[in-house]
Amino acid sequence: MVEGYIKEKVKITIQKAFFIILKTLFYRYQFSYSKAKTGYNRILFVPIVFFILSNLGFSQTLQPNFPVLEESYRRGQVLGFNQDNYSFNVRPIDLAKLSFEKVLNGDYKNDTLSIPHSKNRYFSILPLRQTVAFNTKRPYGWGNGPMLPNVGVQTYTSLGISLKYSILRVQLAPEFVYAQNRPFQGFSGEFPESVNRARFFYWSFGDYPERFGDEPISFLWWGQSKITIQAGFLEAGVSTENIFWGPGQFSSLTFSNNARSFPHFTLRTSRPAKTFLGSFEGEIIVGRLEDSGYFPSQLPNLNQRLFNRFTGDYKYLNAITLTYQPKWVSGFYFGISRTHQQYSEQQGEKFVDYFPIFEPFQKTVYGFDKDGEGRDQQVTFFGRWVIPKGKFEIYFEYGRRDHAYNWREAILNPEHARAYLAGFKKLWSTSKEGRYFQVRGEMLHQQQSVNRTIRYAGFGGGYTWHTHGQARGFSNYGEALGTGPGVGSNVQSLEISQITGLNKRGLLLERLVNHQDFFYRAFVRNSSKQPWVDYSIGLLWDQKWSHLILSAKAQYIYAYNYQWQSEQNSRPEFYQGKHMGAFFGQFSLLYFLKGNSH
Repeated sequence: MVEGYIKEKVKITIQKAFFIILKTLFYRYQFSYSKAKTGYNRILFVPIVFFILSNLGFSQTLQPNFPVLEESYRRGQVLGFNQDNYSFNVRPIDLAKLSFEKVLNGDYKNDTLSIPHSKNRYFSILPLRQTVAFNTKRPYGWGNGPMLPNVGVQTYTSLGISLKYSILRVQLAPEFVYAQNRPFQGFSGEFPESVNRARFFYWSFGDYPERFGDEPISFLWWGQSKITIQAGFLEAGVSTENIFWGPGQFSSLTFSNNARSFPHFTLRTSRPAKTFLGSFEGEIIVGRLEDSGYFPSQLPNLNQRLFNRFTGDYKYLNAITLTYQPKWVSGFYFGISRTHQQYSEQQGEKFVDYFPIFEPFQKTVYGFDKDGEGRDQQVTFFGRWVIPKGKFEIYFEYGRRDHAYNWREAILNPEHARAYLAGFKKLWSTSKEGRYFQVRGEMLHQQQSVNRTIRYAGFGGGYTWHTHGQARGFSNYGEALGTGPGVGSNVQSLEISQITGLNKRGLLLERLVNHQDFFYRAFVRNSSKQPWVDYSIGLLWDQKWSHLILSAKAQYIYAYNYQWQSEQNSRPEFYQGKHMGAFFGQFSLLYFLKGNSH
């Protein structure tokens, strides 16, 4: 009995020591924004210096939504050229076991920009990546990593190294961002008090500021860096890489490349783990999220009166994803993801407080007081089916952000607290070898379902996707980790393009309905108000010249009822909303220099 008591005490002591180390690491692994102290001309000088370097090679990791290359590799899988069985549900993708030249050339021929690496050892310098974006009158665009919602010019620069020695993997790829952060016409505040309070309801239960302060911003961050140990199909270590869970091409309900990356411990599969039942991929992370610290609107008076300020605490994050490919159904993948976040000051010291992903799903077992403890959870289910014979893929993701009472309630009321996305890609061969026509699209729906009128008092509804009463937004430094178009927003995207290798000429059509949950909360009894809807058309151009790849987009956006405002001559019987046109342009340059060192 005494021996058992001693063993239990030793076990508890070891657990506490582990958790103390974990917290200490997280406390020291923090970073905050800094204001720009240099001119824009100096920012443009950075890539010029990088271009004179030589002896560079290609990286071993394909980052989420890496310009041109990730889309090319995914397209190759749809066309049947890639024989691997990556699901694209757990990203980034490790290319150490794959043929780099297939990704770099896009036409899947044998010419290459890089020298093949040895199996257990390599050293390479990652490609220079330079992105410049410009918005005229208002912020637009998402899925661009650490780059911010911004008016004016914004630049992103990244360069680094990657090495492997035996089981050790090291990647150092810092990122530098500069944003002009100009003022723009945002939420007017010239509404009745009830409307202003409705707007701040979602702002106070999230962290999604209109503008990040009132001065230019620049910061240097660890970016796509990691130190891991890799053995077989398993990889474990510390990382600040962006992760992307789920099958989406443009968005995800959990993690995407919409926000700046965050420090995390990871245990993941570096390639599909093959079993007699099929293949499995997955990842478990423990991470640290930061609030932006900024007021949400550009109206100081409303900020002071209505906004719930941040405490300065960070959020503890625990998440898991698992994907399964049945052995008997080629090209079919399905899986589940679960996330938990909580401010560290409210966190307990038990095992389940550090790994809540292993808690039950039902409230009858899980408990009814977790919201009171400041816990916020999301769970999503997803599937993807690739049919190379038809040059076609289709996928979906469906999520809930609130536990069901029990399994019966989950089945009878799947609409509660849900969000979903669905998409496809289809290619057609042409008479010219290597040239294809491509059509791809995706729809994202975050707006609350109609059952909010039953579950909550009145038409206002409760929280929406990526918001929470105590844990606030599922965000990092003021940007949503998953969905980028905005809280409670719905978007449909359709791209039509011609593909030749890595070269693309395309047309992008987009419809974005902004902040619908706020609209119904604020204006459901005001029939004169109409939703704020953005219609946009964009031109796409990707081009490869030897070691240089360009990816460019020019997009015109026309907003109907911008910021739910009315023209001065508008009348209830003849409503006339305020409409506004704007331009969004972006180009990315990728430069691969010759050679590798071993």
